[in-house]
Amino acid sequence: MAISKPTESELEILQLLWEMGPSTVRSINDRLNDPQNLPRVGRRNTSEPREVGYTTTLKLMQIMFEKGLVSRQEDGRTHIYTAVTSEQDTQSALLQQFVDSAFRGSAMKMVLQALGNHDASPSELDEIKLLIAQLEQEQAPPAPDGTAPNPPIP
Repeated sequence: MAISKPTESELEILQLLWEMGPSTVRSINDRLNDPQNLPRVGRRNTSEPREVGYTTTLKLMQIMFEKGLVSRQEDGRTHIYTAVTSEQDTQSALLQQFVDSAFRGSAMKMVLQALGNHDASPSELDEIKLLIAQLEQEQAPPAPDGTAPNPPIP
């Protein structure tokens, strides 16, 4: 199922829902306005505190409900919102949409661009090498006797 692409503000709310679990509009709004709560998505000027009005948060979460990004359970006059998809599923879907639109579906072009624009640390390069080795192992055909071609990588 394709997810509706969340805006930056909606993604920030989703990240809070993944962190906090099912929550009310008030609790999400309080966290959005908490000076200790650093913006979770690409906000340009983070040095100035921001204030998000309760009605703005309420409207955003109502729109998110209409888009199918969150579910809502009524408990009297209180509405409890829950993210519909997991953080990992959302990240995967958004990444696939990004690769398809920005890199014409080529994950290789995206990775090469990312590595070319970022000084990867030796530990990051080791993790990339490990991931490549694991992917190669998963794609290798089984041996004639039906066993795995190589022992698993620890």
